[in-house]
Amino acid sequence: MQFEVDGDAVFASTGGRPFDAALPAIVFVHGAGLDHTVWKLQTRYFAWHERTVLALDLPGHGRSGGAPLETLPAIADWLTRFLDAAGLGQAALVGHSMGALIALDAAGRHADRVAKLALLGPGYPMRVNDALLEAAKANDIAAIDMMNVWGYGRPAQLGRHRMPGLWMMRSALRLWQQAPAGVLYADLAACNAYDGGEAAAEAVRCPTLAIVGDADLMAPVKLTRNITGRIKDIDVVTLPGAGHTMIEEQPDETLDALRRLL
Repeated sequence: MQFEVDGDAVFASTGGRPFDAALPAIVFVHGAGLDHTVWKLQTRYFAWHERTVLALDLPGHGRSGGAPLETLPAIADWLTRFLDAAGLGQAALVGHSMGALIALDAAGRHADRVAKLALLGPGYPMRVNDALLEAAKANDIAAIDMMNVWGYGRPAQLGRHRMPGLWMMRSALRLWQQAPAGVLYADLAACNAYDGGEAAAEAVRCPTLAIVGDADLMAPVKLTRNITGRIKDIDVVTLPGAGHTMIEEQPDETLDALRRLL
């Protein structure tokens, strides 16, 4: 489905059902260098269970126009303008990795627009390795390799997909490869520079869920506590053996936790 925000086309998947602003709305926000397709299981489930869903392509990502925004607070502000464009006064926000910090910042500074909040892999501060930043800036394939290796737990790296014949790391590789030059670097630089996590967490007023993998190398559990320990109404679900990409590594367990909140 197409919207227009700040003069640019914005694409959002509706999970295979018509968008209905009268239903409780859930907006899904993807991570660095990715797009709406990472939410394929979650969007379809909630769309067919009396929710209206919008899985976004952020500016400059996937099928959305414009250029990537330079800071996470700027993206969080953009997110409220997207809600305006969709005719939504409020929505539940679900974000993964970079998307989790965007959703957190939006909930902290625009509390009246966020009904519920789900943070998947919300490590903070989300500092980015210098070698990864340099490779992403140079559009070097090494950046994608590092994202893939650090983004998945050991079972996923060994090919243990629940669907025989499929390999999670290959699908992630293709998503990052098809992103326009500069997009991954812009996202990683914005994550690296973000310093508003504590203040945003303390300002959150809605029911909140955090889903973390205990084998997450990109957002380790100890960094997740910098956020979760500051939110008053929060449920923390820890997935044993999961890495940073729990959406794919443990999809059923992730969906079960989201169902309890949403």
